[in-house]
Amino acid sequence: MKTFDVAIVGGGLIGVSIAFELAAAKLRVVVLDRQEPGREASWAAAGMLSPAPDSLGDAPLVPLARESLRLYPEFVAALEEGSRKSAGYRRDGAMEIFLSPHGEAERDSRICALRELQIAAEPISLATAREWEKSIGPRAQGVAWLPEEGSVEPRSLMEAALAAAQHRGVEVRSNCHVTSLLRAQDRCAGVIAGGERIAASHVVVAAGCSSGEIPFETGARARYSPTRPVRGQMVALRPRAASLRRILRSERGYLVPRRDGRIVAGSTLEDVGFDKRVTDEGVRRILDVAFELCPELAESQLLETWAGLRPGTPDDLPILGPSGIEGLLIATGHYRNGILLAPVTAKLMREWIVEERTAFDAEPFSPLRFMRSEPQPEKVQPK
Repeated sequence: MKTFDVAIVGGGLIGVSIAFELAAAKLRVVVLDRQEPGREASWAAAGMLSPAPDSLGDAPLVPLARESLRLYPEFVAALEEGSRKSAGYRRDGAMEIFLSPHGEAERDSRICALRELQIAAEPISLATAREWEKSIGPRAQGVAWLPEEGSVEPRSLMEAALAAAQHRGVEVRSNCHVTSLLRAQDRCAGVIAGGERIAASHVVVAAGCSSGEIPFETGARARYSPTRPVRGQMVALRPRAASLRRILRSERGYLVPRRDGRIVAGSTLEDVGFDKRVTDEGVRRILDVAFELCPELAESQLLETWAGLRPGTPDDLPILGPSGIEGLLIATGHYRNGILLAPVTAKLMREWIVEERTAFDAEPFSPLRFMRSEPQPEKVQPK
């Protein structure tokens, strides 16, 4: 039986970023993915780097998101240096567009709320907004400027992260399905993957919306990661006339420009289980929003459509940290923020595993919040 210091279940950006960070601490790390790494939520993401909450319920996430945004330049630089690949990182800011007749008042209220959360935001005139981005549509009534936001090209970032992790000595196993967790007395002792028993001092479950599906070898399940899939459909356009440098978004959707001129538009939020099909209705909704923000995009070439499954949780907050079972940690449930939260998640996991404490207060995201009102997993007698 092969032995590692850490076995990471899930080869998306979260899992591979954790591996990259742990390998810097000279730990022996294996990443196990049931298919090709990075082909689920990481591959499907738009790549926006925004700590701004979508709703009041997301406010607890803001400190974590701000910290991860602060770490991003160093994170990208390390991956690019280790891989010799570009992550497509840019920090050109974002414009939030308000389309209702009361757009200016809504903008001012939004800016006030963002500033209370220590997020940089300022009002700009419609004339200034259209000077910066000539393609903004006529329905815009108010514009907020968020200067610290940026984006990455998720597929390029994923390639860079994989190459950089392997350069540091991380073993990455593709098409290696983890079917159960190993337990020895009161601790997690490894996994069974691809029919093989793999021993590890620590196991990190970072399997996205499938994280809650992994039982212990005995069949017992602990409610440490009650994730669910939330489908998001996406569209990529090649503009014929319009051009964008900055992210545009409204309460209904967003446009994210790429360096090669493409524009990624999204997205839907659909509770349809593990169904990754693209639908005509979903694409139509995305295009309606895109054309509302930027009417000139109606002349664009439709390059690609796709869908991914985000890992949602009961409170739509990530699940991060020790599970209450020694040796088992959770890093999942990032929902719409997996790309943004990769650096801080990797840093926290390294601190928990190497230093057994964290400088950042991650208690709001503890897996134990889902277990306090539920029975603990059954005791397994030593063999």
